[in-house]
Amino acid sequence: MAVRHVLVPRTPEQVWSVLCDGNAYREWVVGTAESEELDDWPAVGSAIRYTVRIGPLRLHNETVVRISEPPRQLQLEARSGPLGSARIAIEVLPWGDDALIILDEHPLSGPGGRLHNVALDAVLQIRHRVMLQRLAKLVQRSTGPGAAHGGEGRAAPADAGPW
Repeated sequence: MAVRHVLVPRTPEQVWSVLCDGNAYREWVVGTAESEELDDWPAVGSAIRYTVRIGPLRLHNETVVRISEPPRQLQLEARSGPLGSARIAIEVLPWGDDALIILDEHPLSGPGGRLHNVALDAVLQIRHRVMLQRLAKLVQRSTGPGAAHGGEGRAAPADAGPW
C-alpha cells in the first residue's frame, strides 16, 4: 500500500476548496494532461474525465467519487480501461494550525491489481511525493500568502520516508 503525507500551512477547509475544483486536478495529479469536472464534483457518484499523455499516446480515463465527507475525506476510483482501476483516498486532518493531507492509493483491478507488489508501491511513493508537493503549492497559491493564521505562508515538504 502506498501511503504518503504532507503538512500544509492552511486549514482543512482551504485544502478542500482546491480538491473541489475538478478542473485543477491536471495541475497536481502526476501524469494528467487535461481534466474536466463532470456532474456535481465532488459529490458521491460524480466524476472527472482526464487525459494521460505517454509520448504520442493519449489515454482518456475517468475518476469517480466513491466517498465524499467535506472537508475531511475524499475517496476516488480511478478507472483506466483495460489497465484496471485504483482506489485513491485523500484524508485531510486538522494538525494544530495546519492541515495534514494523507494520500493512500492501491490498485483494485486489472494488471495493477493482479501484479501489485513492493516495486509498484515504490513507484507510487515517488509519484505521490511529487503530487503532494504540487497539491501543497496549489493550496498555498490559491489561498494567497499568509492566508492561514495571519502569518507568512511557509512551504511544508512532503515526508521523506515512512517514519
